[in-house]
Amino acid sequence: MKSLAEGDLEDCLLNKVNLRRQLISQTVEEVQKVIHRLTTEISRQDVRFQAVPYSDTYNENIKVLAPCQFLVTVPVKGLAGYREASERRWRYYSLQGARLPSPVPEPEALQQWLGVEQFSKRLWQWHEADVSVEGDIVPAKVLQVFRTLVENAIRTCHLSGEVSVLPSYGCAVWVAVETSACQVGLELVPVVEISTWPEKARWPRCLKRWPSPNKVECIKSFGLKLLARSNYHWQLSFCQAEQVLLDGLDEDGGCRRKCFQVLRQMKEDVWCPGKRPVITSHHLQTVLFWTCEKYPRTKDWQIFDKSFLRLVQKLHKCVSQHFLKHYFVQKCNLLQYASSGELDAVAQRLAFFLKHPQIHLPEGPPAREPLGHPLLT
Repeated sequence: MKSLAEGDLEDCLLNKVNLRRQLISQTVEEVQKVIHRLTTEISRQDVRFQAVPYSDTYNENIKVLAPCQFLVTVPVKGLAGYREASERRWRYYSLQGARLPSPVPEPEALQQWLGVEQFSKRLWQWHEADVSVEGDIVPAKVLQVFRTLVENAIRTCHLSGEVSVLPSYGCAVWVAVETSACQVGLELVPVVEISTWPEKARWPRCLKRWPSPNKVECIKSFGLKLLARSNYHWQLSFCQAEQVLLDGLDEDGGCRRKCFQVLRQMKEDVWCPGKRPVITSHHLQTVLFWTCEKYPRTKDWQIFDKSFLRLVQKLHKCVSQHFLKHYFVQKCNLLQYASSGELDAVAQRLAFFLKHPQIHLPEGPPAREPLGHPLLT
């Protein structure tokens, strides 16, 4: 057992972090090759979807949410010149196009409608009934088309031995990829790239010292992405903005990144392990951003033990209250639909750690387990 007060936690876990980093490249490279082959074939079959490029370094289309759970965004083609919709109207259509007696619920905080007329340049295929209803591009219909393309591409590319389509979780498209390290579950998500900052993201908040004004302007210039992850509404994603924040974490020489790496390692090994954990790396990343904003000074991030415990305390508070605000859209609670029982179990483990800051970890990585991605290293 290692005591945080003795300063041994940092050395012990950083060894595992370094091992994790060494194993990253192999798993990601294998997954990338498969994704590139599949999406290249998908793009050949349907011009509305782009191939995910292969990258020797960082691939912005792949994000690791947990050791065996990746999110892969597949850009769409033929939609450009976006503008936010000014008119509001009720929708009474079903996913099959039939009329409903009552309107479809309005989008939640991290969602929005998407109309084909919101783009000044668009391919005629986006007007087709296989993806649109009454002028709306409907995520569930896009995913239905995309799922068929994925199934066809697996057969065409002769990847049936490596890739299999998993049972549907809602309208999502999940596949399992066999790598030399593990079986990785990939959620494949069509994504619309938007160059403007959304009105819903009222950020930064007034009188905040982190990040700097120059960094804020840089972040806003990237806009956002809209993900097809539900039936009627598109989900807002700020992955590029988040990456800019991660890239510049320790420009002042602090230990924010090191704290985050250790936090993630403890989460994966002790507090919330598993293939589809209730707490993902994105949750930890959000906790980190809020803590950086609350403690913006360089001197707040000079002592590892103190800084790390501060992050754990923030995580414990959020998990205990089942409430974690999205960093850019504050009206969204990232834990709103998480299992209460699983959150309570994680909260108990975190509380025990805070009372007795000690660790007892496995000597090596779990067998056949993918250990991350450059996005979070």
